[in-house]
Amino acid sequence: MNTEIPKPQSSNFSTLNCHGHLVALSEPKVMGILNITPDSFSDGGKFNTEKAALLHAEKMITDGASIIDLGAQSTRPNAEFLSSKEEISRIGNLISIIKKEFPHILISLDTFYSETVKFGFDEGLDLVNDISGGMFDDKMFEKVAETGLPYILMHINPTYESMHEKLIHDDIILHINCYFSEKIQKLRSFGIKDIILDPGFGFGKTVEQQHQMIDETEMIGFGEYPLLIGISRKSFIYKPLGKSPLDIQEETQKIHLKILQKGAKILRVHDVLATKKTIDLFLKK
Repeated sequence: MNTEIPKPQSSNFSTLNCHGHLVALSEPKVMGILNITPDSFSDGGKFNTEKAALLHAEKMITDGASIIDLGAQSTRPNAEFLSSKEEISRIGNLISIIKKEFPHILISLDTFYSETVKFGFDEGLDLVNDISGGMFDDKMFEKVAETGLPYILMHINPTYESMHEKLIHDDIILHINCYFSEKIQKLRSFGIKDIILDPGFGFGKTVEQQHQMIDETEMIGFGEYPLLIGISRKSFIYKPLGKSPLDIQEETQKIHLKILQKGAKILRVHDVLATKKTIDLFLKK
């Protein structure tokens, strides 16, 4: 099994090329989650109107988000499965409206459909956040390559139906790195250059495996690509504590600080202000 992570075409991943605009990753970024869904696990139905979504985007930007991650489909267990057409209908004009109001903000689109990526690109999208690693739509890598946008590659089980099953029985870091090695080679064969790695917290891993991922964050991808970490309101934190997803702010920020010290570059979160304060603490601002 090949565990060697292919090196980026440039050994310096401190910038992302978004529409020809170079975005520096010399300091960690906050990615604010904007779920325009009725059924997301902790904020479903709160921001699924255009007005509510825009107000929440504005708040997250004011609180310190550099990236807004727009999601039209929940991927929690037993969520409603949507087609690309339904995703596009939910997104509407939100991307272009947010870009018009906040031109300096990056918009990431959380989708596993190539057609939704095409739509988003035409609306002004900056990054593609695909939880499926190209496995739920065989045209995804080709479409991302056509756009030239940075691609967030997440570790996940091979099918939509199995994405939350606990199927990994070997060392979790070894398993994730083997997956990334294979996928990065394929992405690069399509000409995709800017790749961000997401180890996939909350998707098919045990509590113990996810704590190992935190403890060994610096080994994920062997430091060759920027890491995006999304632990916000995840059950592996709140369930063992007997708490709710909304009551683990202190624990989450402690983990954020630890993974920042281990090299994370983007934190995908619901609570932007608290996370921005953690990053400032890490940078000792």
